[in-house]
Amino acid sequence: MRQHRRTLRLLGSLLLVAMAASVTGAAPAPAASPTPLDRVIPAPASVDPGGSPYRITRGTHIRVDGSRETRGVGEYLAKILRPSTGYRLPVTAQGAGGIRLRLAEGPFGAEGYRLDSGRGGVTITAAKAAGLFHGVQTLRQLLPAAVEKDSVQPGPWLVAGGTIKDTPRYGWRGAMLDVSRHFFTVEQVKRYIDQLALYKINKLHLHLSDDQGWRIAIDSWPRLATYGGSTEVGGGPGGFYTKADYREIVRYASSRHLEVVPEIDMPGHTNAALASYADLNCDGVAPPLYTGTEVGFSSLCAGKDITYDFVDDVIRELAALTPGRYLHIGGDEAHSTSHEDYVKFMDRVQPIVAKYGKTVVGWHQLTGATPAKGALAQYWGLDGTSAEEKARVVKAAQNGTGLILSPADRVYLDMKYTKDTPLGLSWAGYVEVKRSYDWDPGAYLPGVPGGAVRGVEAPMWSETLENSEHIEYMAFPRLPGVAELGWSSAASHDWERYKGRLAAQAERWNALGIEWYRSPQVPWGAGGR
Repeated sequence: MRQHRRTLRLLGSLLLVAMAASVTGAAPAPAASPTPLDRVIPAPASVDPGGSPYRITRGTHIRVDGSRETRGVGEYLAKILRPSTGYRLPVTAQGAGGIRLRLAEGPFGAEGYRLDSGRGGVTITAAKAAGLFHGVQTLRQLLPAAVEKDSVQPGPWLVAGGTIKDTPRYGWRGAMLDVSRHFFTVEQVKRYIDQLALYKINKLHLHLSDDQGWRIAIDSWPRLATYGGSTEVGGGPGGFYTKADYREIVRYASSRHLEVVPEIDMPGHTNAALASYADLNCDGVAPPLYTGTEVGFSSLCAGKDITYDFVDDVIRELAALTPGRYLHIGGDEAHSTSHEDYVKFMDRVQPIVAKYGKTVVGWHQLTGATPAKGALAQYWGLDGTSAEEKARVVKAAQNGTGLILSPADRVYLDMKYTKDTPLGLSWAGYVEVKRSYDWDPGAYLPGVPGGAVRGVEAPMWSETLENSEHIEYMAFPRLPGVAELGWSSAASHDWERYKGRLAAQAERWNALGIEWYRSPQVPWGAGGR
């Protein structure tokens, strides 16, 4: 009899739901399903789906061990989840269940992690805080895109059941931002850092000097910033970072587990410095400030001792501000410097970098001189770059120089997508999303030893870019693909599968307020509106 009554009540409830639907014209909402574990970018090393999902609720805690590093990652996660869920999500070292972040020995390396999800909770395990942080980025992508919004959303907040084990292919997964052609404020740089972190980028290369502007305060040469930084492309007001500003960028990047790599481009691309101090010119005459976009016309005077005093002071002060291992000395497009002077200059400058405890990074033209032991060369050539130039880079790699791959016709994010793109340049051709993604860094330069490729980097030059919206439009949707090239195994590389995962990111970008390009190569679906 009781079973009969329960059946009648159930049928009555279903009838009421059906009647309500007929009155309102709406069908009952389908049950929510979690994002599959293999839908994230970059693609994880291994995915083993199965079991019940975990649901974040009002009672969820974020549980951490006693370390400061783990608590920092936990607080970061809580700040992302609290606005959209409306939950307290206390970060605590007590109790069990919920979302757990733990440091433990294991096959994780410096940046790998393991994510286990089931009905009882989600656990992210790593050997280092960077691994926990990267695991949190995966967790973000497993949650509905609305989790990124800054107001309370309805949920539900489900995480699919199963296990992800993940480690990166390369240790260098970089993005460069040119703050010299156009100046970007500390807050604009921070916004880009947050976007890079979502895709496990771990290097922020800041191009701090060029013909159009010098962007970092140097106490021993103050006019570099106050005068050399007073303009930009098109004649705008320019700007520069005080030392406190730069420290804040470094601190913020570090909190997102990105290492800042500062660049002072030399001996070319130096008009802002030459205009600031006449003695740096061979003829002792300072040129006017420059606001155009031509390249290759400027050069420090390689034959003057004051040039190396200048370089020593700049590197000393910049190295003291930069806790990271690397300092980029440029070296590209030095067309106004003779080969003999270029070699002389690099032979004197590279030891200065080492003197102040940093490792040299230079654009691949550095291989035309003698790269210092341990130096990295950043290759920015094209598929069609001359065999002679490529051979020089390959030989340097065979002799121990590490390579960062940034082929301009693949991953220069300032290249136009098509001829109709309103921003960007096209000297390296048009770079649509598929072209940017569809290549293998490990096989790009034949003859390069596998261990010589340290990773990839996506440069963003700013001749035509003036604000965050411009940066984002050129970065998205290409940046996630470059991040995947740096993180995921070559075996996982497949455009047809990738473009579906990329399309699923659109809703998240919308939730984050990111401006992005709706490439016709990607099946965006509803998220592309």
